Amino acid sequence: MADSTRTDIATNRRARRDYEVVDTFEAGIQLRGPEVKALRERKASLGDAYAVIRRGEVFLQHLHIGAYGPATHANSEPLRERKLLLHRLEIQRLTVRVHERGFTLIPLSVYFKDGRAKVELALARGRARYDKRQVIRQREDRREAERGLRRGNRDR
Repeated sequence: MADSTRTDIATNRRARRDYEVVDTFEAGIQLRGPEVKALRERKASLGDAYAVIRRGEVFLQHLHIGAYGPATHANSEPLRERKLLLHRLEIQRLTVRVHERGFTLIPLSVYFKDGRAKVELALARGRARYDKRQVIRQREDRREAERGLRRGNRDR
């Protein structure tokens, strides 16, 4: 199999902090021509984006894709709803999981893979404030332990 190249366009850095990611999926995005050109210029933001499932189809809400200058009148609404392209079985699995308590679909990143626009979609559960503090504390403890190990290796 040929190596696939991945060019990141936008990432949702808040997602992994605010949500506990249970599973990830790769989905294609149904775009219009000027939107693809705008993505190539990295004019995208995942700020408050999320996905919903309606009538057996998955739609991405609030993905901001800025206007592509040379397109003028052909540009679409920046925050329009965009259809995500997934296999039927993946959509059925996601539908079952999303209807469980507390699960939601959030995009982690938008990127080009072999020339096609893709979204890394996460099945996630929201974190409470104390969970966030606990994760931060664990990360700081791990860093401190690594520093101690490095300091110990230098003294040898």
